[in-house]
Amino acid sequence: MTSLPIISIAGLNSENPAIRSATAAELGKACREVGFFYAINHGIADHVMAGAFSNAKSFFELPLETKQSLSIKLSPHDRGYVAMADEKLNPDAGADMKEAFNIGTDFPADHPEVVAGKPFRGVNFWPTIEGWRTYMLEYHQACLDLGQLIHRGFAIDLGLTENFFDAHLAEPIATLRMLRYPASTDTEHRAREDAGAGAHTDYGNLTLLATDKVAGLQVATRKGQWIDAPHIPGAFVCNIGDCLMRWCNDTYVSTPHRVKAPEQERYSLAFFLSVDPDSTVDPRDVMPTEQPKYPPISCGDYLAYRLNETYEHRVDIDAT
Repeated sequence: MTSLPIISIAGLNSENPAIRSATAAELGKACREVGFFYAINHGIADHVMAGAFSNAKSFFELPLETKQSLSIKLSPHDRGYVAMADEKLNPDAGADMKEAFNIGTDFPADHPEVVAGKPFRGVNFWPTIEGWRTYMLEYHQACLDLGQLIHRGFAIDLGLTENFFDAHLAEPIATLRMLRYPASTDTEHRAREDAGAGAHTDYGNLTLLATDKVAGLQVATRKGQWIDAPHIPGAFVCNIGDCLMRWCNDTYVSTPHRVKAPEQERYSLAFFLSVDPDSTVDPRDVMPTEQPKYPPISCGDYLAYRLNETYEHRVDIDAT
Protein backbone atom coordinates (compact mmCIF):
# COMPACT_ATOMS: atom_id res chain seq x y z
CA MET A 1 0.00 0.00 0.00
CA THR A 2 1.38 3.40 -0.99
CA SER A 3 -1.65 5.61 -0.38
CA LEU A 4 -4.79 5.76 1.75
CA PRO A 5 -8.19 4.75 0.33
CA ILE A 6 -10.61 7.51 -0.63
CA ILE A 7 -14.24 6.87 0.33
CA SER A 8 -17.34 8.86 -0.60
CA ILE A 9 -19.45 9.10 2.56
CA ALA A 10 -22.56 10.26 0.68
CA GLY A 11 -23.76 6.68 0.28
CA LEU A 12 -24.44 6.41 4.00
CA ASN A 13 -27.24 8.97 3.56
CA SER A 14 -28.94 6.96 0.83
CA GLU A 15 -32.47 5.65 1.35
CA ASN A 16 -31.36 2.48 -0.44
CA PRO A 17 -30.00 -0.07 2.09
CA ALA A 18 -27.82 -1.68 -0.58
CA ILE A 19 -26.01 1.60 -1.21
CA ARG A 20 -25.52 2.17 2.52
CA SER A 21 -24.16 -1.37 2.85
CA ALA A 22 -21.76 -0.89 -0.06
CA THR A 23 -20.33 2.28 1.50
CA ALA A 24 -20.11 0.56 4.90
CA ALA A 25 -18.16 -2.29 3.29
CA GLU A 26 -15.64 0.22 1.91
CA LEU A 27 -15.23 1.68 5.40
CA GLY A 28 -14.81 -1.76 6.92
CA LYS A 29 -12.20 -2.79 4.38
CA ALA A 30 -10.18 0.37 5.07
CA CYS A 31 -10.43 -0.10 8.85
CA ARG A 32 -9.31 -3.71 8.64
CA GLU A 33 -6.45 -3.17 6.21
CA VAL A 34 -4.92 0.18 7.21
CA GLY A 35 -7.12 1.89 9.81
CA PHE A 36 -7.11 5.15 7.81
CA PHE A 37 -9.12 6.58 4.93
CA TYR A 38 -9.98 9.87 3.28
CA ALA A 39 -13.64 10.90 3.58
CA ILE A 40 -15.05 12.90 0.66
CA ASN A 41 -18.60 14.01 -0.19
CA HIS A 42 -19.20 14.29 3.53
CA GLY A 43 -21.52 17.30 3.46
CA ILE A 44 -19.34 19.86 5.29
CA ALA A 45 -18.80 22.76 2.90
CA ASP A 46 -15.34 24.00 1.96
CA HIS A 47 -16.06 27.48 3.31
CA VAL A 48 -16.97 26.00 6.70
CA MET A 49 -13.59 24.24 6.87
CA ALA A 50 -11.80 27.39 5.69
CA GLY A 51 -13.55 29.45 8.36
CA ALA A 52 -12.49 27.01 11.07
CA PHE A 53 -8.87 27.28 9.95
CA SER A 54 -9.10 31.07 9.95
CA ASN A 55 -10.47 31.10 13.48
CA ALA A 56 -7.80 28.70 14.68
CA LYS A 57 -5.12 30.98 13.25
CA SER A 58 -6.70 33.96 15.06
CA PHE A 59 -6.39 32.11 18.35
CA PHE A 60 -2.77 31.09 17.92
CA GLU A 61 -1.83 34.66 17.02
CA LEU A 62 -2.88 35.80 20.51
CA PRO A 63 -0.08 36.69 22.97
CA LEU A 64 1.34 33.70 24.82
CA GLU A 65 0.25 35.17 28.16
CA THR A 66 -3.36 35.29 26.91
CA LYS A 67 -3.24 31.71 25.66
CA GLN A 68 -1.66 30.50 28.91
CA SER A 69 -4.57 32.00 30.86
CA LEU A 70 -6.69 29.33 29.12
CA SER A 71 -4.23 26.50 29.82
CA ILE A 72 -5.33 22.88 29.79
CA LYS A 73 -3.46 22.60 33.10
CA LEU A 74 -6.33 24.59 34.65
CA SER A 75 -8.90 22.03 33.48
CA PRO A 76 -9.33 18.43 34.68
CA HIS A 77 -11.51 17.81 31.60
CA ASP A 78 -9.02 17.98 28.70
CA ARG A 79 -10.00 21.50 27.59
CA GLY A 80 -7.89 24.53 26.88
CA TYR A 81 -4.49 25.55 25.56
CA VAL A 82 -1.54 23.17 25.22
CA ALA A 83 1.71 25.10 25.04
CA MET A 84 4.64 24.28 22.79
CA ALA A 85 6.45 21.10 23.89
CA ASP A 86 3.94 20.37 26.70
CA GLU A 87 2.76 17.17 25.04
CA LYS A 88 4.66 13.93 24.52
CA LEU A 89 2.71 11.55 22.30
CA ASN A 90 5.81 9.40 22.04
CA PRO A 91 7.47 9.86 25.47
CA ASP A 92 10.59 7.97 24.45
CA ALA A 93 11.26 10.40 21.59
CA GLY A 94 10.74 13.65 23.49
CA ALA A 95 8.33 16.59 23.47
CA ASP A 96 6.19 17.45 20.45
CA MET A 97 6.91 20.75 18.71
CA LYS A 98 3.37 22.00 18.41
CA GLU A 99 0.75 23.99 20.30
CA ALA A 100 -2.93 23.18 20.50
CA PHE A 101 -6.31 24.27 21.83
CA ASN A 102 -9.11 21.87 22.80
CA ILE A 103 -12.82 22.48 23.02
CA GLY A 104 -15.40 19.86 23.91
CA THR A 105 -19.16 19.58 24.10
CA ASP A 106 -20.30 22.94 25.45
CA PHE A 107 -21.89 22.07 28.77
CA PRO A 108 -23.23 24.99 30.83
CA ALA A 109 -21.68 25.59 34.25
CA ASP A 110 -24.91 24.52 35.99
CA HIS A 111 -25.22 21.19 34.15
CA PRO A 112 -25.64 18.51 36.88
CA GLU A 113 -22.65 16.50 35.65
CA VAL A 114 -20.48 19.63 35.54
CA VAL A 115 -21.53 20.58 39.06
CA ALA A 116 -20.75 17.03 40.21
CA GLY A 117 -17.25 17.25 38.72
CA LYS A 118 -17.79 14.23 36.48
CA PRO A 119 -14.71 13.51 34.31
CA PHE A 120 -14.88 14.92 30.76
CA ARG A 121 -17.93 16.98 31.72
CA GLY A 122 -16.38 20.41 32.22
CA VAL A 123 -16.92 23.85 30.76
CA ASN A 124 -14.92 25.09 27.80
CA PHE A 125 -12.41 27.94 27.89
CA TRP A 126 -13.07 30.69 25.35
CA PRO A 127 -10.79 33.37 23.92
CA THR A 128 -12.24 36.86 23.68
CA ILE A 129 -12.39 36.92 19.89
CA GLU A 130 -15.66 38.20 18.45
CA GLY A 131 -17.80 35.41 17.00
CA TRP A 132 -15.15 32.79 17.71
CA ARG A 133 -17.18 30.63 20.08
CA THR A 134 -20.23 30.53 17.82
CA TYR A 135 -18.24 29.58 14.74
CA MET A 136 -16.15 26.89 16.38
CA LEU A 137 -19.18 25.31 18.04
CA GLU A 138 -20.89 25.15 14.64
CA TYR A 139 -17.87 23.37 13.21
CA HIS A 140 -17.77 21.07 16.26
CA GLN A 141 -21.42 20.13 15.67
CA ALA A 142 -20.84 19.52 11.95
CA CYS A 143 -17.99 17.13 12.77
CA LEU A 144 -20.10 15.40 15.42
CA ASP A 145 -22.92 14.84 12.91
CA LEU A 146 -20.45 13.38 10.43
CA GLY A 147 -18.85 11.17 13.07
CA GLN A 148 -22.24 9.79 14.07
CA LEU A 149 -23.01 9.03 10.43
CA ILE A 150 -19.73 7.17 9.94
CA HIS A 151 -20.46 5.13 13.07
CA ARG A 152 -23.67 3.92 11.39
CA GLY A 153 -21.48 2.69 8.57
CA PHE A 154 -19.27 0.88 11.08
CA ALA A 155 -22.33 -0.75 12.63
CA ILE A 156 -23.57 -2.02 9.26
CA ASP A 157 -20.16 -3.42 8.37
CA LEU A 158 -19.78 -5.14 11.75
CA GLY A 159 -23.16 -6.84 11.38
CA LEU A 160 -24.83 -4.83 14.12
CA THR A 161 -28.09 -2.94 13.99
CA GLU A 162 -27.50 0.27 12.06
CA ASN A 163 -28.24 2.43 15.11
CA PHE A 164 -26.11 0.39 17.55
CA PHE A 165 -23.79 3.28 18.37
CA ASP A 166 -26.50 5.97 18.48
CA ALA A 167 -27.31 5.49 22.17
CA HIS A 168 -23.60 5.63 23.01
CA LEU A 169 -23.21 8.90 21.11
CA ALA A 170 -26.03 10.83 22.80
CA GLU A 171 -23.61 13.00 24.84
CA PRO A 172 -20.21 11.74 23.72
CA ILE A 173 -16.71 12.83 24.59
CA ALA A 174 -16.09 14.91 21.47
CA THR A 175 -13.01 17.12 21.32
CA LEU A 176 -12.16 19.61 18.60
CA ARG A 177 -8.44 20.26 18.69
CA MET A 178 -6.80 23.10 16.78
CA LEU A 179 -3.10 22.50 16.11
CA ARG A 180 -0.24 24.73 15.01
CA TYR A 181 3.17 23.39 14.06
CA PRO A 182 5.81 26.12 13.69
CA ALA A 183 8.28 26.02 10.85
CA SER A 184 11.31 24.09 12.04
CA THR A 185 14.78 25.55 11.67
CA ASP A 186 16.31 23.33 14.34
CA THR A 187 18.58 20.64 12.90
CA GLU A 188 17.87 18.26 15.79
CA HIS A 189 14.11 18.46 15.34
CA ARG A 190 14.31 18.20 11.56
CA ALA A 191 16.32 15.00 11.99
CA ARG A 192 13.67 13.42 14.24
CA GLU A 193 10.99 11.79 12.08
CA ASP A 194 8.14 12.54 14.50
CA ALA A 195 9.22 15.88 15.97
CA GLY A 196 5.89 17.54 15.16
CA ALA A 197 3.78 14.85 16.79
CA GLY A 198 5.30 11.67 18.19
CA ALA A 199 4.35 8.36 16.63
CA HIS A 200 1.14 7.19 18.33
CA THR A 201 -2.29 5.70 17.92
CA ASP A 202 -5.39 7.71 18.78
CA TYR A 203 -7.28 6.87 21.95
CA GLY A 204 -10.97 7.07 21.13
CA ASN A 205 -13.29 5.74 18.42
CA LEU A 206 -12.83 7.97 15.38
CA THR A 207 -10.70 10.94 14.35
CA LEU A 208 -11.66 13.42 11.61
CA LEU A 209 -8.64 15.46 10.57
CA ALA A 210 -8.72 18.50 8.30
CA THR A 211 -5.29 19.56 7.06
CA ASP A 212 -3.81 22.55 5.28
CA LYS A 213 -1.55 22.20 2.25
CA VAL A 214 1.68 21.83 4.26
CA ALA A 215 3.01 18.26 4.32
CA GLY A 216 3.77 16.43 7.53
CA LEU A 217 1.33 13.62 8.36
CA GLN A 218 2.59 10.08 7.87
CA VAL A 219 0.83 6.76 8.47
CA ALA A 220 2.32 3.34 9.16
CA THR A 221 1.19 0.48 6.94
CA ARG A 222 0.52 -2.97 8.38
CA LYS A 223 4.03 -3.91 7.18
CA GLY A 224 5.56 -1.06 9.18
CA GLN A 225 6.35 1.25 6.27
CA TRP A 226 5.64 4.97 6.66
CA ILE A 227 3.61 6.57 3.87
CA ASP A 228 2.64 10.21 3.39
CA ALA A 229 -0.96 11.33 3.82
CA PRO A 230 -1.01 14.42 1.60
CA HIS A 231 -3.66 17.11 1.67
CA ILE A 232 -6.72 16.46 -0.52
CA PRO A 233 -8.86 19.61 -0.86
CA GLY A 234 -12.11 19.31 1.06
CA ALA A 235 -11.37 15.83 2.40
CA PHE A 236 -11.01 14.61 5.96
CA VAL A 237 -8.24 12.19 6.87
CA CYS A 238 -10.04 9.69 9.12
CA ASN A 239 -8.77 6.95 11.38
CA ILE A 240 -10.11 4.66 14.05
CA GLY A 241 -8.73 4.75 17.58
CA ASP A 242 -7.83 2.24 20.25
CA CYS A 243 -11.20 2.34 22.02
CA LEU A 244 -13.08 1.20 18.92
CA MET A 245 -10.38 -1.40 18.27
CA ARG A 246 -11.03 -2.85 21.76
CA TRP A 247 -14.79 -2.73 21.23
CA CYS A 248 -14.68 -4.72 18.00
CA ASN A 249 -12.11 -7.17 19.39
CA ASP A 250 -9.38 -6.10 16.93
CA THR A 251 -11.59 -6.55 13.87
CA TYR A 252 -10.57 -2.98 13.12
CA VAL A 253 -7.01 -2.12 14.10
CA SER A 254 -5.81 1.36 15.03
CA THR A 255 -2.72 2.56 13.21
CA PRO A 256 0.39 4.46 14.33
CA HIS A 257 0.87 7.85 12.72
CA ARG A 258 3.16 10.83 13.21
CA VAL A 259 3.83 14.38 12.07
CA LYS A 260 7.26 15.43 10.85
CA ALA A 261 8.63 18.85 11.74
CA PRO A 262 7.33 20.98 8.85
CA GLU A 263 9.48 23.25 6.72
CA GLN A 264 6.84 25.96 7.01
CA GLU A 265 4.10 26.72 9.52
CA ARG A 266 1.39 24.06 9.48
CA TYR A 267 -2.18 24.03 10.81
CA SER A 268 -4.63 21.17 11.25
CA LEU A 269 -8.01 20.59 12.88
CA ALA A 270 -8.53 17.26 14.61
CA PHE A 271 -11.95 16.13 15.84
CA PHE A 272 -11.66 13.22 18.27
CA LEU A 273 -14.91 11.33 18.81
CA SER A 274 -15.40 8.86 21.62
CA VAL A 275 -18.68 7.63 23.10
CA ASP A 276 -20.41 8.71 26.31
CA PRO A 277 -18.07 8.43 29.30
CA ASP A 278 -20.39 5.94 31.04
CA SER A 279 -20.68 3.67 28.00
CA THR A 280 -19.22 0.24 28.60
CA VAL A 281 -16.76 -0.81 25.93
CA ASP A 282 -17.19 -4.58 25.86
CA PRO A 283 -16.08 -6.71 22.87
CA ARG A 284 -18.80 -9.25 23.67
CA ASP A 285 -21.45 -6.71 22.61
CA VAL A 286 -19.94 -6.21 19.15
CA MET A 287 -18.34 -9.59 18.40
CA PRO A 288 -20.44 -12.00 20.53
CA THR A 289 -19.18 -15.17 18.82
CA GLU A 290 -15.48 -14.43 19.55
CA GLN A 291 -13.39 -14.92 22.65
CA PRO A 292 -12.93 -11.36 24.00
CA LYS A 293 -9.36 -10.06 23.96
CA TYR A 294 -10.11 -7.18 26.34
CA PRO A 295 -12.08 -6.84 29.59
CA PRO A 296 -15.03 -4.44 29.74
CA ILE A 297 -14.16 -0.85 30.66
CA SER A 298 -16.03 2.44 30.63
CA CYS A 299 -15.04 4.86 27.91
CA GLY A 300 -14.29 7.56 30.48
CA ASP A 301 -11.96 5.33 32.48
CA TYR A 302 -10.14 4.20 29.37
CA LEU A 303 -9.57 7.72 28.04
CA ALA A 304 -8.41 8.97 31.45
CA TYR A 305 -5.85 6.16 31.59
CA ARG A 306 -4.51 7.00 28.12
CA LEU A 307 -4.42 10.77 28.67
CA ASN A 308 -2.53 10.33 31.93
CA GLU A 309 0.27 8.75 29.91
CA THR A 310 0.50 11.85 27.69
CA TYR A 311 0.10 14.76 30.12
CA GLU A 312 2.14 14.95 33.30
CA HIS A 313 -0.26 17.47 34.86
CA ARG A 314 -3.16 14.98 34.70
CA VAL A 315 -1.41 12.67 37.16
CA ASP A 316 -1.49 15.47 39.70
CA ILE A 317 -5.17 16.16 38.93
CA ASP A 318 -6.19 12.52 39.41
CA ALA A 319 -4.26 12.35 42.66
CA THR A 320 -6.30 15.16 44.23
